[in-house]
Amino acid sequence: MAGPLWPRGRRGSTDEALIRTVYEEHGNALLSYAIRLTGDRATAEDVVQETLIRAWRHSEALVNGRGSVRGWLLTVARHIVIDRQRAKAARPAEVAESPVTPPVEDDHADGVVDTMAVLGALDRLSQEHREVLTELYYRQRSVAEAAETLGIPAGTVKSRSHYALKALRESFTEDNRPRVPQRPAGLREVVA
Repeated sequence: MAGPLWPRGRRGSTDEALIRTVYEEHGNALLSYAIRLTGDRATAEDVVQETLIRAWRHSEALVNGRGSVRGWLLTVARHIVIDRQRAKAARPAEVAESPVTPPVEDDHADGVVDTMAVLGALDRLSQEHREVLTELYYRQRSVAEAAETLGIPAGTVKSRSHYALKALRESFTEDNRPRVPQRPAGLREVVA
């Protein structure tokens, strides 16, 4: 349709009648165009509905006598599809939580409890054993580096780490003590 939908004399008609007429004349073409743009009928129907809402809000654009009504509607529909695609691209992908897809971030409370249990067990060790484990596992130094830092022979570092780990295992297997913690990763080697 090349001209305005309503002749200038009929502009007094209600907006509802105008939108009904727009939908009757251009609804099928608008829906077909939206399906081509989106590839999904349900999404296309939403686009048509949003296009008609915008036409209702801007009814003066339909009756001003400039340009094609169908052209205006198709342009609005294309802009709506583009806006939806941009908005979707700006958001992170949504993933439904299920047993297959667990939450992205685990509850950190278990890690805190495990850390507190390991720190408590480390406090029960002698100062020499604690220093060796700190150098080897917390600071991730080699036996030679730990020996140099602590000023003791490498054999002593190995011996102290052996007995320190043995003491930690025993502290976690006593009756009223927690079992070997699963987190944090750096401390797993300490008690394993």
